[in-house]
Amino acid sequence: MASANPLQFIQQVRTEVGKVVWPTRREVVLTTVMVFIMAMLTGAFFFLVDWLIRTGLTQILGMFG
Repeated sequence: MASANPLQFIQQVRTEVGKVVWPTRREVVLTTVMVFIMAMLTGAFFFLVDWLIRTGLTQILGMFG
């Protein structure tokens, strides 16, 4: 692999950064809200599954104990 000139490297980085399409404020806010909603739904789902398993095991173990 060839070693690049530091100035040439910086120019290439600036060129690549110029090609980046940055999200709008609305897109960032909408995506952030969606992440929080999905995290809450996932948390609620696993809470419910945990509660059902715990309740079921308690009932099963209660029959034998």
